[in-house]
Amino acid sequence: MLGINMDDVIAVIKSIRVELIVVVLALLLALVITVAINKHTVSNRNVRKLTHSTTWVVAAVAIVAAVSTMLSGPLSSMITMTTAQKQHLSQQSIDNTNKLAVEIEREGITMLQNNNHMLPLRTSGATRNLNVFGWASTNPVYGGTGSGALDTTYPTTSLLDSLHQAGYRTNTDLSKFYTDYSTKRGAIEVTKADWTLPEPPAAQYSDSLMRGAKKFSSTAMVVISRIGGEGTDLPTDMNAKNITYKNNSKQYADFTKGQHYLELDKSEHDMVDLVAKNFENVVLVYNGANAFNLSFLRQYPQIKSALWVPHPGQAGFKALGEVLNGSVNPSGKTSDTFLYDLKNTPSWNNFGDFAYNNVKEFEIQSARGLRSPRFVNYVEGIYVGYRYYESAADEGAINYDDVVQYPFGYGLSYTNFTQRMGDISRSGDKVSFDVTVTNSGSRPGKDVVETYSTPPYTDGGVEKATANLVAFDKTKELKPGESQNIHVTFNTADLASYDYRGAKSYVLDAGDYGISIRSDSHHVIASRNLSVAQAVTYDKASNTHDGDKVAATNRFDDVAGNVTYLSRANRFENERTSTAAPSDYAMPDKVKRTFYNNGNYDPKKFDKPGDKMPTTDAKNGIRLAQMRGKSYNDPMWDKLLDQLSIKEMDGLIANGGYQNAAVPSIGKPRMSDVDGPAALKDNFTGVGSIGLPSNVTVACTWNKDIARRFGDAIGRMARDMHISGWYAPSVNIHRSPFGGRNFEYFSEDPLLTGDMAAGQVLGAAKHGIYSFTKHFALNEQEVQRNGQLCTWSNEQAMREIYLKPFEIVVKASLGTPQAIMGSFNYVGNTYASGLNSLNETVLRKEWGFRGFIVTDYFSGPNYGYQNADQLIRGGTDVMLASTQTTNHVTDLSATSVIQMRRAAKNVLYTTVNSWMFEHGEPRAQTPTWKKAMYVVWVVVAVVLVALEALAIRRFARRRKEARNAFESRSRC
Repeated sequence: MLGINMDDVIAVIKSIRVELIVVVLALLLALVITVAINKHTVSNRNVRKLTHSTTWVVAAVAIVAAVSTMLSGPLSSMITMTTAQKQHLSQQSIDNTNKLAVEIEREGITMLQNNNHMLPLRTSGATRNLNVFGWASTNPVYGGTGSGALDTTYPTTSLLDSLHQAGYRTNTDLSKFYTDYSTKRGAIEVTKADWTLPEPPAAQYSDSLMRGAKKFSSTAMVVISRIGGEGTDLPTDMNAKNITYKNNSKQYADFTKGQHYLELDKSEHDMVDLVAKNFENVVLVYNGANAFNLSFLRQYPQIKSALWVPHPGQAGFKALGEVLNGSVNPSGKTSDTFLYDLKNTPSWNNFGDFAYNNVKEFEIQSARGLRSPRFVNYVEGIYVGYRYYESAADEGAINYDDVVQYPFGYGLSYTNFTQRMGDISRSGDKVSFDVTVTNSGSRPGKDVVETYSTPPYTDGGVEKATANLVAFDKTKELKPGESQNIHVTFNTADLASYDYRGAKSYVLDAGDYGISIRSDSHHVIASRNLSVAQAVTYDKASNTHDGDKVAATNRFDDVAGNVTYLSRANRFENERTSTAAPSDYAMPDKVKRTFYNNGNYDPKKFDKPGDKMPTTDAKNGIRLAQMRGKSYNDPMWDKLLDQLSIKEMDGLIANGGYQNAAVPSIGKPRMSDVDGPAALKDNFTGVGSIGLPSNVTVACTWNKDIARRFGDAIGRMARDMHISGWYAPSVNIHRSPFGGRNFEYFSEDPLLTGDMAAGQVLGAAKHGIYSFTKHFALNEQEVQRNGQLCTWSNEQAMREIYLKPFEIVVKASLGTPQAIMGSFNYVGNTYASGLNSLNETVLRKEWGFRGFIVTDYFSGPNYGYQNADQLIRGGTDVMLASTQTTNHVTDLSATSVIQMRRAAKNVLYTTVNSWMFEHGEPRAQTPTWKKAMYVVWVVVAVVLVALEALAIRRFARRRKEARNAFESRSRC
């Protein structure tokens, strides 16, 4: 999603330009007539005055008419949303959500290091006092920015608050030192970013301050934080020309050339060095959602413990103090791999801004200048995150311990666990076994059972990683000595790989599949072999993959592009060449021939000759409420759809920004759809909800029940706020640690992402809220996301990695109509929201999705490639537009109207099954502003009629007086 920016302002002005011209012309014409009709041109003073008054009355009528057209037309949706009645949270929702936020953070905080068992720290004696270093200790990160930003209405538990609540006393001199230095960090906004990291230079720590600190306590905490946000990715080079930040000292630069945002800057490094020289017992707290370069921990044996504390929302920080004092045993596991050097990711050279150099014909003029098409190559194929590091290590292509600092799925505890794996059984398509988890330590705690598969691989054959998460579950809290049996189950189809070159379908190869339980992606606890005697190809209607409605086959051959993909063949022999930075910046002629934006898209070229105009404006007397609970294929839908006019369908399709438009003729009221992933945020009324911890935190819990309770809380708050649709969850993959929106996505792994997101969707659905799982699809970077960004990936990677979370959510929520939000980028050379093979063939026909698809924020002429005509043909149903641009259907051919009818059905099917219709037809209300406009019409009409009548009466009186005077002079 996008916030309001200059492009939006220009779009609004363009949408009302006709009305504005009428207003200006009316004023100018009235002024011209007033000046022109003077005593030199019209000698009769009486006629002159009447003409003047009538002119201004007519001008006023024209202006009122123009303004009314403006308000009830292009600005109607925006004003309706802005003036909507404000609905606030109940106190019960506030209390319950804040409580849940703390529970999520308790299980999401991940202990990365705990040498000499430094933690937990006692809250009595010497360790009760705690020196907290780092500017971020007084200004930590609670959530991301953009659509994922938190509401500032509600109180926030700070990092220092959490320590005080846990029984610690902190050094107030240090805290004052930081707040005196600065009270705010650089702002990360949708269209611009200030990456400044306020951190006092080490030279500013006075001798007296450090003496006082050492006297106060022998224990220190260091806090490092990082923030990300919508619209921009985290800088991979802080000295790049388009990066803005301020150094903390005139004596040195915080970042030298080539340094990135996810490593310590010099001021931070000097601070850590200062602390390490003065304290023997140091705990590091990393407060951020993106995997960080923590390699510096090797330099400092004094830093005995390290905690990853992702964005906690408004109340979650309370959990930090509880983890430190041991009242909560940390059970978080990493949702991403932490590397010693983040430049060692296979995506490093192919993440960023790459502009085509031969596409002048596709350039778009916007408020910020010319936009030319970009591209990004997903060269790593399926080898994303741990799949690469585990496979490369197994093949001898890397030394794992030199590259990976903390594996995926890694996290320490204050206690110890043992896991015993039972025998594997197979019944039909189901694979299952039991794992007995025992707390063999001295403290209560929770553990995670992580199950991975290692498929048989033929060198040079279908790409396969040596470790693939296939199932996971979390135990209850186990007391010392207590055991719990975890029943692990998954489908054999989950072991299949997608062969996009040969079979062009999912294939389960014959051979032995290693099924292992691991403490993380790298360390095997136990393993068993599952033998598949005969290969299975999922290419028939009677044998589809994972319950697909039709067999999956190649749909995206054109999306692979001219890209060489990373291969495991010959021990990753092609790694250096395949993952190198792009060298060819020319868009191929073949791609150009079918590349469309608003400059060359002609809907008539895509009309189907055999299409016949469907029925509209029928009088069948069906109300939408009657359709609740009926099957998507119920014939009664056709009768309802026959009633709709083209104008009504167009209004429903075009005006879908932060709302679901009204269709009064069938009893459908306007409904409210809002941002964002960690909180509900109504951008127009300004009302927001409690902010929960980020999805990274949710993923680090590895607790599916937590995810469902997250969705449940969203659903309850949505009901309080009178909201129907939730623009979340966000399920794109952490392809790179530098993704600007990684805080609102879950993980580098598609199963962990999909299962946690599905829990959120089902939790919200329990309350009749439909969720917009987003961004569909391949939206793994923010840079140039709306710059006609052509994303190239092979179909295996698309299906196994990037589409998989969407597939999991869709299949988990079948029967509870939901929604999908498209992405800004192009998939291959076609805008994602206009790609029929994605939105219709895969989503609806293969997976069985029943619901509606909305675009990401719609600013058609400014981005240059969004138009309703193309998108309804591409399977999208609604334009996320809040003002009139290219969001209305202009081609009213039979093909268009058929697609409009399909889109309307998808929207109505979803909304009638939401909570708004659970008690029958909702009562429609005229917006307050419209009532006010009607009153103004009446008042203005009365005033203008009165003024004109008065002018005419005065004219008649003066004319009579003049006639009497003339007659009197004549008699004389």
